[in-house]
Amino acid sequence: MKLLEGKTALITGASKGIGRKIAEEFAAQGANVAFTYLSSVEKGQALEQELQSFGTKVKGYRSDASKFDEADQLINDIVADFGALDIVVNNAGITKDGLLMRMSEENWDDVINVNLKSVFNVCKAASKVMMKARKGSIINMSSVVGVQGNAGQANYAASKAGIIGFSKSLAKELGSRNIRTNVVAPGFIRTEMTDVLDPKVVKGWEEGIPLKRAGEPEDVANVCVFLASDMSSYVTGQVLSVCGGML
Repeated sequence: MKLLEGKTALITGASKGIGRKIAEEFAAQGANVAFTYLSSVEKGQALEQELQSFGTKVKGYRSDASKFDEADQLINDIVADFGALDIVVNNAGITKDGLLMRMSEENWDDVINVNLKSVFNVCKAASKVMMKARKGSIINMSSVVGVQGNAGQANYAASKAGIIGFSKSLAKELGSRNIRTNVVAPGFIRTEMTDVLDPKVVKGWEEGIPLKRAGEPEDVANVCVFLASDMSSYVTGQVLSVCGGML
């Protein structure tokens, strides 16, 4: 039996990178997959077609999770379309890097809204469904930067650290209803964003990682499969770092 067979999952920000790989692995493990995209419309539509080859129900939604009403509507639409919601992966995120002295208020607000407020919005709406069903697994995507900080990323680090505190609190609030909340904190993962970097810079970063390599999106997706499945039924309120030993 596949690890997620019969479960319905939502993955936000799944049109590319880590989110896309999570959606692929969930579908391969038998989950019905709802996912969101925003600007990458063509990639989102292509992913919907691709995932249908796994034989489970799949639907993409163009939705901005940082807007409270849109997140609420999204959850309602998913329950109407799929009949249930067992797993939520809050993966949508952006970066707008810059030293604090040069960081605009807009760049601060944008990153906090997309990365942190979206998690509040989606979790608040989804938790109502999960509480009624008395089961669920919530996985919120943080970062090693949220644990140790990073120069030039005060906004991003704050948003990702906020996700950790929020998730640990949610785990305590929802645990009695058999709803688990955990955090995944990726390190340096190869995605479309890192492909444009100077190979020498990438090599330098890899040398500082104990496992001496960058991570792949499937490294993160595999941990999400574990946390979404019943294999982790006694795991909640935890931060799992997928970082090759960086932390």
